[in-house]
Amino acid sequence: MAELTTLREGVGALIREGDSVALEGFTHLIPFAAGHEILRHGRRELELIRMTPDLLYDQMIGVGAARRLVFSYGGNPGVGGLHRFRDAIENGWPHPLEIEEHSHAGMANRFAAGAARMPCALMRGYLGTDLMAHTRVERVTCPFTGEELVAVPALNPDVAVIHAQEADRLGNVQLWGIPGVQKEAVLAAERSLVTVERIVDELEPKPGGVVIPGWAIDAVAEAPGGSRPSYSLGITDRDNDFYRFWDKLSRDRDAFTDWMNENILGEEVAAR
Repeated sequence: MAELTTLREGVGALIREGDSVALEGFTHLIPFAAGHEILRHGRRELELIRMTPDLLYDQMIGVGAARRLVFSYGGNPGVGGLHRFRDAIENGWPHPLEIEEHSHAGMANRFAAGAARMPCALMRGYLGTDLMAHTRVERVTCPFTGEELVAVPALNPDVAVIHAQEADRLGNVQLWGIPGVQKEAVLAAERSLVTVERIVDELEPKPGGVVIPGWAIDAVAEAPGGSRPSYSLGITDRDNDFYRFWDKLSRDRDAFTDWMNENILGEEVAAR
C-alpha cells in the first residue's frame, strides 16, 4: 500500500536528477505544491510531461529544471502564451529546451497505452496535419480493414505526480471533477506520488469520482491547497487573478527570477 509521508520526504525519495516526470491534472488538480517542492530539492535535467504545461511548467522551465518537454498545447489557459517556455525555445534561456509536441488526444492515448503496458496506441488523429512531420508518430495499416491509422508510442514516466481531493489512511486516493489522465499517469509510471487536500478515515464515493487504489501508488502526502492557483473541485477555487498576473510578470526575466526566489525557492535554494 502507499506510504503516507510528507511532501518534502516524498519528493526527496521518489524524484531523481534527470527523471522523466509527469505532473498531471487537467484544468484543475494541477500539483503546484509538488512541483515547487521539486524545485526546492534542486532537481534538474528533468524530462517534463504534461497535457497542458500551464503555469507550473512555465515556472519549472524558467528556473532551468527542464531539459525536455513532452506536451500538448503550450499555453496559459484563458490568457495566452507561456513566456518562460517561449523564451527557452526562441532564445535558449536559461538554457535550450527540447520539445516533443502532440495533440491532447495523442497524449491521452499515450498515457493509456503506458498504463496498459502496451508499446503503443492506435488512433485516427494526426493524419492530414503538419504535426505528423514534427513528432513521434507512425502510419500503420489496420490488418483487418486496410484503414490507415496512426500509432503513438506509450508513455511510461519514471515518476507520476498528481493532486487529488482526498486519500484514506491506507493510501487509497479519490479525485472528482475533470478526470484528465491522472489515473493513467499513475498506472503508467514506475513510481508515483499523490498529494491530497485531506486525509480521511474512509473514502465516501462521489459522483464521477475516480479511485486509485493504494497498491498502485508509492506515496501519498497531505498538502492542503496543493493545486493553487489551479483548483480542487469542491474544496478550493481557481485563482484567475494569478493567471492574469503571471502573464505580465513572466514576460520579464528579472521580474520572474526575483518572484520565484522570493515566493517559491527561498533564499537558500536561490543561492545555490
